[in-house]
Amino acid sequence: MREFGFELSLCAHLEREGGIVARQLGGAVASPGSRILDIVHLAPGPEFEKRAAITPERIPGPAIEADVGTGKARYWKGAFDLHPDRAREMVDRAVEVGFFERERRGGREYVRQTTRYPDWFGPITAIENKPDLASPGDLDRQLRLDVSLGLADRVVLATGSYVTRAHLNRIPEAVGVWRFVDGQREEIREPTPLDSDDWGVELRERTPLRTDVAIVSPAEKARRRRRIAERAYGKGWRIEPPACARGAVDEVAGASVPRCSYYDRIVDPGECGPSCPGYESAEAPAVDLRAERERRTPWVAEPEGKGRRQVGLDRF
Repeated sequence: MREFGFELSLCAHLEREGGIVARQLGGAVASPGSRILDIVHLAPGPEFEKRAAITPERIPGPAIEADVGTGKARYWKGAFDLHPDRAREMVDRAVEVGFFERERRGGREYVRQTTRYPDWFGPITAIENKPDLASPGDLDRQLRLDVSLGLADRVVLATGSYVTRAHLNRIPEAVGVWRFVDGQREEIREPTPLDSDDWGVELRERTPLRTDVAIVSPAEKARRRRRIAERAYGKGWRIEPPACARGAVDEVAGASVPRCSYYDRIVDPGECGPSCPGYESAEAPAVDLRAERERRTPWVAEPEGKGRRQVGLDRF
């Protein structure tokens, strides 16, 4: 199976086992775009329902980290250690998703949280997909970075290949290994839990004589973990089917995935277009992915929200 189809199929099966599943999320701190995690699985934490009641969208990290609480409202500019334009953007987005509310006093805008940010996610599992171990690419560096940085609580390699002892010896010992074939997941090696609360080492540029690293503090890791969790909650893993006459919706483990009848396989709609010999412009097949996600997971599509009306504002 091609890697894209392998990834969506594994997401569908993991979702059936519980928790929140997302794909293609940044997994580095010092160089955020240098590492993309194929799949991220979040176990629900003790206050998951409180998080689900706020918004189905991602809450911006800077808004969570701002000096804004649920008590006294703060002047918006003084609450952020950001350029005013960026702070303005974060305030507007936080209000839009229901995490902030604002009020005006003497011509100035003040903000407060609509609810305390909850302790909503548990262990994070990062999964690297390599359907064919005969073409590993930069697998060794990627997995060593994940283990040494320790953003995730567990790191797993998922493959469709037969796994030999030689393969296991080339993979960092802490990395778990799953074999995923025809919808069946076999655990070849259990992952070793990582200390996500400790300092991390982010591997950066590597040459035969030198490896550049960045030392990442527990506070930086905690901030990045929270942003990964928020991104996973808001994004999920689903993708709309292609807008093509040959586009279709298939079902894998009870979940909808985009399929192409021309190639007879799961397809990435981002690659569809006039350059494809089978492409024929048409409306995308109808599918309600939000309703499906809500039905299959603890994610809530339309929560009541936590916004409250400020006492006395209706008099002005």
